Amino acid sequence: MAQNIFKMPRMKKSEYDRLIEEQYICRIAFKGEVHPYIAPFIYVFDGRNMYFLSTRYGKKVQYFRENPSVCVEIEHFSPDLSSFSFVALPGRLVEVDEAAQKRAVRESFVQLIRSKGLSPHVLSALGHSPEEPVEALLDGEHSSVWKLVGVKVEEILGLKSRDLEE
Repeated sequence: MAQNIFKMPRMKKSEYDRLIEEQYICRIAFKGEVHPYIAPFIYVFDGRNMYFLSTRYGKKVQYFRENPSVCVEIEHFSPDLSSFSFVALPGRLVEVDEAAQKRAVRESFVQLIRSKGLSPHVLSALGHSPEEPVEALLDGEHSSVWKLVGVKVEEILGLKSRDLEE
């Protein structure tokens, strides 16, 4: 007896663009030693590019150096899971080296943390003490700036539980 398999609807480009713009937390999957390694990140999106701050230590940095190919996953869901959506963006991370661009990205992170009212404890994930002022992120000694590149629209997977336009 054949059963009909339900497939979640795909998101339109406008829907996953909006999801990326509205959210600020993602997960990045790195190629690990035996298994994939997944780590949570906050990100900023400038309308074209996603940027991440990372501590300068840890497994994620090791895996990034060994293989910068990653998949970034962003999701949104209602508390009761009556509606949910996610987008997976396969691409490559590159470390941003240009001083002015790094400063602009760091300023965007300061603005994000302030505008969302995020806890000072988020600073600990970025290489700083929660007792430091958020402006400590502007000092580049504790963290690196990464940018997602090489994302091909045809490889983006965006799925949703129901019509998001409702």
